[in-house]
Amino acid sequence: MTRTKNSSDPFWFDDEAAERAVRFFELCLTHTKGEWAGQPLKLSAWQADRIIRPLFGWKRADGTRRYRTAYIQIPRKAGKSTLAAGIALYLLMADGEPGAEVYSAAADREQAAIVFEMAKAMADASGTLQKRVQAFKRSLVVQSTASSYKVLSSEAYTKHGLSAHGIVVDEVHALPDRELWDVLTTSTGARRQPLTVAITTAGFDRHSLCYELYDYGCKVRDGIVIDDAFLPVIYEAGADDDWKDPATWHKAHPGLGVSVKLNYMEAECTKAQQLPGYENTFKRLLLNIWTEQDTRWMPMIEWDACAEPAPEIAGLPCYAGLDLSTTTDITALVLAFPVGSKVHLLPFFWVPKEGIHKRARRDRVPYDVWQRQGFIEATDGNVVDYDLIRKRVNELAEKYQIKEIAIDRWNATQLSTQLAGDGFEVVAFGQGYASMTAPTKELEKRILGRELNHGGNPVLRWMASNVSVSTDPAGNVKPDKAKSSERIDGIVATVMAMGRVMVAEEEVPSRYLTEGFAFV
Repeated sequence: MTRTKNSSDPFWFDDEAAERAVRFFELCLTHTKGEWAGQPLKLSAWQADRIIRPLFGWKRADGTRRYRTAYIQIPRKAGKSTLAAGIALYLLMADGEPGAEVYSAAADREQAAIVFEMAKAMADASGTLQKRVQAFKRSLVVQSTASSYKVLSSEAYTKHGLSAHGIVVDEVHALPDRELWDVLTTSTGARRQPLTVAITTAGFDRHSLCYELYDYGCKVRDGIVIDDAFLPVIYEAGADDDWKDPATWHKAHPGLGVSVKLNYMEAECTKAQQLPGYENTFKRLLLNIWTEQDTRWMPMIEWDACAEPAPEIAGLPCYAGLDLSTTTDITALVLAFPVGSKVHLLPFFWVPKEGIHKRARRDRVPYDVWQRQGFIEATDGNVVDYDLIRKRVNELAEKYQIKEIAIDRWNATQLSTQLAGDGFEVVAFGQGYASMTAPTKELEKRILGRELNHGGNPVLRWMASNVSVSTDPAGNVKPDKAKSSERIDGIVATVMAMGRVMVAEEEVPSRYLTEGFAFV
């Protein structure tokens, strides 16, 4: 029965429209993969009640759809591709829109094609739909209504001129920027009741479009922001929830026990506890937690256990790693002092003074506070002053024995030459697996073995929390600036310094060479 609209209420719920959408899934669509292949696509209660009924049941005073954007964040293996494919088919065939243009989009065409190919398989398997739909390689066409459903590539510049009625964007967290999203969503202006569905797992880049949508969706959900056209559906574990507790799994994963088996979650959780590098993957993909990075390099509890007061190191030999990054970002210098069985770190950081407060607000990182506390030095102007850094290095050399300075020459040719002219032993240090793997593993080993002391420097700690590592098929690893969510320059400098410490330790002469041989 259709619920009538209250004259004072701008929105009303159309029971008949809501149930019609649910019945479309169950009567016209079938599962195409796995153990349920060929069976009717009967929606789970959470899919029907939290997504399909609200999306297609809530109406405006003029009878058009209330919601124009849906942000659906659900974990992997919750059936998101199946659900997205069903929504796309409904918008194509049952939404009453003449000449409907429906599009699947993602970070690349292959990802976008996942939802499209599933929809195509559903249409092929349905006697009802097959009669109405012509299937092509990258499109489904309904000639009777001049409507089409197409899969798109990720190049935004080719999408101007579209007039989208329905848009399904899969794995929004993987979009490199918001250009494609903006081009597609602004193409809906000529439609009566367009719908954009963003469906994704959680990500790790907090400066991405996906996090912007997630943050906005949380505010709409919590009533902080009023947006009657935006439907947020977010399943996630809470910040204080125990990620190892099955109760947390059930809270975060609505498909647990149906689309994903409990024993699978148990096995993945055990794997995450045994392999630190997999912990964030488990949290992000299966519990929908926005993590600090893609693949966790080091649990912060282990990092924090390596903070202690530094011994007296004035006059002691050390090895430096210098990561200049770009002139507008953070430059990091880390001195590594091997003392007995431990390596003590002494980090220094520089940023441009101009815009430091704006940068702190934008990145939500307390650069200005760290500057006042003396953990960061701000150089005059809007770029880092390399002459000042050269001066500081020479000043440090008066207090410490800087044996070598490891530096990436690709980004620091002039400064490398100047420091070499000042009498320093400057060593070119590559940023690939060949150079970075051994010191990265050595640094990790020393942290886990409590053979490193970083003194609790807050800037270096923040960078350690940002580190995401890349691994090649041979098991080589290195910090990855492109995959890391925030700055990691200090850790890169630390790895380079650690590399020179390792070389120095290997070059210590044998006691037989220094003490002589004894023959019996």
